[in-house]
Amino acid sequence: MTSSIKQQIGNIALVVDNYDDAIAFYTKKLQFELVEDTDLGGGKRWVQVSPPNGNGTNLLLAQASTDEQNAAVGNQTGGRVFLFLQTNDFWRDYNDMKSKGVIFNEEPRVEEYGTVVVFQDLYGNKWDLLQLNRSN
Repeated sequence: MTSSIKQQIGNIALVVDNYDDAIAFYTKKLQFELVEDTDLGGGKRWVQVSPPNGNGTNLLLAQASTDEQNAAVGNQTGGRVFLFLQTNDFWRDYNDMKSKGVIFNEEPRVEEYGTVVVFQDLYGNKWDLLQLNRSN
């Protein structure tokens, strides 16, 4: 029965302080692609970004519009790593991001599962940059 079910996560909402600042960070510092930027009126936009050659899951950048949403900017997961950016070349991406001023919370480390480092987006949300070992 479940073999006929097909689902995927299309978007992950990320609450941001400013659409344009977030677009600039993701496209210039992380090399993401701007998938869509549609004006919905009233100051709202439908903004999607995605890693290059991504699998179809996009970040939906949602500009905060209430006090509760503003409080979540930069801390969507209570200080835990929020998203995991997997790469096929850890050192290429780490060095590129570092040269563009991305903030890293630690030095890269090699774990049993792969090479990883925690970095922050422009609001302080924690991410892992991760290259899995070929066996994983």
